[in-house]
Amino acid sequence: MNITRPRLRTTVPTALLAAAALLALSACSASDDGNGSTPAGSSGKTVDVRIPDPGNSGVLALGKKDGSLDKALGKAGARVKWTGSAGPFAPAAQAMNADQLDIATGSITSGITSLSQRPGFQFFTAVDPDAKGEGILVRDGSGIESVADLVGKKVAVNQGGTGEYLLLKALAKERIPADQVERVYLRPDQTAAVFNAGQVDAWAVWATYAVAEIGSGKAHFLADGEAIGSDNYSLNAVRTGFAEQHPAVVKALYDYLHTASIKEKKDPAAYLNVFTDVGPTAVTGKAKEVQTEITAESGTVDPIGPEDIARFESVAAFYAEQKVTKEKVDVAAHLLDVEKLT
Repeated sequence: MNITRPRLRTTVPTALLAAAALLALSACSASDDGNGSTPAGSSGKTVDVRIPDPGNSGVLALGKKDGSLDKALGKAGARVKWTGSAGPFAPAAQAMNADQLDIATGSITSGITSLSQRPGFQFFTAVDPDAKGEGILVRDGSGIESVADLVGKKVAVNQGGTGEYLLLKALAKERIPADQVERVYLRPDQTAAVFNAGQVDAWAVWATYAVAEIGSGKAHFLADGEAIGSDNYSLNAVRTGFAEQHPAVVKALYDYLHTASIKEKKDPAAYLNVFTDVGPTAVTGKAKEVQTEITAESGTVDPIGPEDIARFESVAAFYAEQKVTKEKVDVAAHLLDVEKLT
């Protein structure tokens, strides 16, 4: 990642507003070359890169629809095997550890908790924290006007991930003891109904789920990532064994994501509603406007640089301090320098 210019987290590798689901995955990693792709080696086989299905929006969705991703990977003797669906990083990390998935996207926060559990993956790209697309949501008219107003309230978070980090970070910034706010642990794809029913007072969440709530005109960020001082990077992870066996494929994937993320930033609307503009996966109305604005302000997928690593380590130290992890996780030991891959 370029360390001399600011970047913001982008939703490039994930499906926007798609319902998160547990990954139903295949264990196949290579297949006979039957589509004309360049063979990966003398075996005459093309490498299958197992990636969660991207849904209806984002760079991977467009790459799936127009075939550009397979074309790019074909130059390195590979092609995509879409499997499962994009969602929380924790189950994806487990799938990589079990050799059921090769690539996944997540945040540094969920990544740290997964790294604390004998990981079989490495991070190879990063995009800076999402200043405008993540934060703590409250319902309009709730009477909650500051982080201090959360004392004594219930806040929905995903355990060990972005939501819990954002809440704890916001409370720490205001010097509010964490135990003065009740954390309600929920899966993000199950939280909207609970939040809208008033069963929790706030929801710490990221753009994938926040956009629909803000777009409804009934909720807003009490504090966004910028106000919180978030260091919550978005990262791409690769199964360690896959990276060791197919470094050129990982490099080709990075090149594609980097270039495509630049295009998405310039023309966000082209990457929304890739397959359909109706139904539950479509981004419409005010939500579409909100998402377009967030993406336009976002950055690009880049290599991980020294400045990024320092911020990763800061998050790891914060998690240990807040007892989210038992000890400080050594993030640097699980990073891959994508620029050195050949």
